[in-house]
Amino acid sequence: MRKVISFSLFLMLGLLLSQLLPGYMGSEGYASFKSFTDILLYVALSFIMINVGREFEIDKSRWRSYTADYFIAMVTAALPWLLIALYYIFVLLPPSLWGNLAAWKENLLLSRFAAPTSAGILFTMLAAINLKDSWIYRKIQVLAIFDDLDTILLMIPLQIFMIGLKWQMGVILVVVTVLLAIGWKWQGQWQADQRWHRILSYAVLVAAVTQGIYWVTDYLWGHDGSIHIEVLLPAFVIGMLMSHKHIDTPTEHRVASGISFLFMLLVGLSMPLIGSETHPEEGLAVTAAQPAMSWGMILLHVLAVSALSNIGKLMPVFFYRDRSLKERLALSIGMFTRGEVGAGVVFIALGYNLGGPALIISVLTLVFNLILTGGFVLMVKHLALSAEKR
Repeated sequence: MRKVISFSLFLMLGLLLSQLLPGYMGSEGYASFKSFTDILLYVALSFIMINVGREFEIDKSRWRSYTADYFIAMVTAALPWLLIALYYIFVLLPPSLWGNLAAWKENLLLSRFAAPTSAGILFTMLAAINLKDSWIYRKIQVLAIFDDLDTILLMIPLQIFMIGLKWQMGVILVVVTVLLAIGWKWQGQWQADQRWHRILSYAVLVAAVTQGIYWVTDYLWGHDGSIHIEVLLPAFVIGMLMSHKHIDTPTEHRVASGISFLFMLLVGLSMPLIGSETHPEEGLAVTAAQPAMSWGMILLHVLAVSALSNIGKLMPVFFYRDRSLKERLALSIGMFTRGEVGAGVVFIALGYNLGGPALIISVLTLVFNLILTGGFVLMVKHLALSAEKR
């Protein structure tokens, strides 16, 4: 539970520093500092996604048996995403923008933060309450990994939607297809050293290659012609290729937690200034050009968005009818947990200059759900024990 609270505190600390440092360091100093922290953020996100990929263990000889699970995970990821996108459009934006294509593109991308379940946090907490051998744990393990994978894959068409059908997106689609083919063909076959320092070196390599491609293409063809491959999928595939080895030492846990805390801090640091004067004619994103809200209104929206995101995660209740209602409800509540992957989506949205109240609401919703994670897990435990007593 302390880890979950720390996630929230580091994210909030980063958000606070993002508002204070620009004035303290000056525009040029802060720009250099932010370039450095963005690189660190890519490395930390790569490290996290490699570990998510390591958890992706399926029996390929029974791949058809996973199709139903993937469909359920996809729906469980899609419903909160769509509910929040609609909320952002029809509640946060004025009616004059309801039919605006740019507004739809931006909010469909930003609201995707609510889709993924925090697999790492969830698995650790369920194991700690002795549910590792239960059907609920095994099924959550499959669904959480699948909805993370679905989130990663859907970011590709969302990027195409944002950028348009340029030849660069064709290159990205080829890279994505090749990575998925490699991951599927050699899944779990790489007998790699999986100690923290080795995984960190892989993360640095992923960040260096993806950023290097971006810098070279930006230099050759300018910003509009650059090729930006997000680290999410390459890092996930590297983890997917590894034959998962459980290294259960205090040092491994401390380093993994430390990098996750650093990541949440850096996501908070990436936030733009809140409440600065912006105008649509300046060429800003539609979301970034929206007027600031009072903190009271923002908190009300956070509560509404949190409720919608978790209502959307209740979809597993309507499936797995061979199990009791309590087990299906426990499975659904377990999917409420959010964390690093959702924060990674927020960071990617920042790369498209999205901002405004919707961005602040998204970040605070992540914080709120992190604070509630302990309660969610206790509800799962109570329902699981009640189901066993039947």
